[in-house]
Amino acid sequence: MTSEAYDNVVTSATAYDRVLDAGNGIVRLAPAWVPRAFCTPGKRIRLHPDDYFPLGHGRGGIDERWLSSSIRADNGPLTGAYEGLSLVVDPEGALLPFDEFIAHHKDGLIGSRLWERFGAWTMYSKFYDNLMPLPFHVHHSDEKAALVDKVGKPEAYYYSPHMNDNLGMQPISFFGFQPGITRDQVKERLMRFADGGDNRITDLSLGYRTQLGTGWDIPAGVLHAPASICTYEPQSASDVFAMCESWSNNKEVPEELLWKDVPEAHHGDYEFLLDLLDWDKNVDADFVSNRFMNPYPTAGSVADGGTAYVENWIVYRSNSFSAKELTVRPGQTVTITDQDAYGVIFVQGGGTFGAHDAQAATVIRYGQLSQDEFFVSEAAARAGVTITNRSSTDDIVMLKHFGPGNQELGNVG
Repeated sequence: MTSEAYDNVVTSATAYDRVLDAGNGIVRLAPAWVPRAFCTPGKRIRLHPDDYFPLGHGRGGIDERWLSSSIRADNGPLTGAYEGLSLVVDPEGALLPFDEFIAHHKDGLIGSRLWERFGAWTMYSKFYDNLMPLPFHVHHSDEKAALVDKVGKPEAYYYSPHMNDNLGMQPISFFGFQPGITRDQVKERLMRFADGGDNRITDLSLGYRTQLGTGWDIPAGVLHAPASICTYEPQSASDVFAMCESWSNNKEVPEELLWKDVPEAHHGDYEFLLDLLDWDKNVDADFVSNRFMNPYPTAGSVADGGTAYVENWIVYRSNSFSAKELTVRPGQTVTITDQDAYGVIFVQGGGTFGAHDAQAATVIRYGQLSQDEFFVSEAAARAGVTITNRSSTDDIVMLKHFGPGNQELGNVG
């Protein structure tokens, strides 16, 4: 196999217009698979069992699927040209780069509020799916990321019951530090990285057992080692990080990942690494009450009584993104309105989604298209998307991810 999942990617203004019009403002997206050399696939993201290592020596296995992504993964010199980037499916056979599709339609796709402020779609979501926990790491703030020509990366987690038939080898996440931990203690553990073996930095942290159907808000600057769960992760559109744990997945983490997004002049500067951390949030004694997320119903779901459908807020503590889980009951047809453009992934059931046939995936081959992922323009969202559940027995369940400042949710800062 080649480094590319698809070989029919084209740029065409005519196709950009035709596809959006044909879908009445809703477009289908191709699966965007992302490998990680330092991870072991948990094999819960519905890729065929034979296809988790399609890219050859040194690339690692596929343990992420990116959703509604207008950016590319940063996986070193062997990264494919479209790795991590969503591709719009043209019914006539081509695939269209999502970043160019957005740039072509501008406010006609994501709405004037987002286009005029950002000039881009500034979030994506992913399924992160590792058999083991990820190394303890941090994502930069906008200020620190700008030093390496990137943007900051707050993120959030939702543990979907529909994506977790097992909890992997360590369903415990480490977040931040125990209250009272000092910078000097953390610096000492970071300096152990170069010695090889385990620098035991999570000795200074706190671990939290996974509760399916709940989630966490992880602002930029907060250290975290996600559990071995298939996790739905809305986040800002960036791939910036510093790995701070030297041992994970029963093997050493390359030291180069500690300095990956540190300016070269600061390589070896542990004080600079410490300054990547939002110290107050890392040692917050009220971390759980400030960061944990239990779902709660949307106002529309409550008003409609929860008979034909149930919609819950599942990510709601960040102004950078938000997310809902929508369940449509068997045999029901509903029309759901939103104020903002959004991406959506079906995780159970099938039927119709606007003008599209839709079906949650069971097994997808690498390079195969699916009918489980879509992007909804602001105009289509406001007009309302009609969803029909064709099953007489099974719910449709979908996860919906929104950009900054969701107008229905309001300011949460």
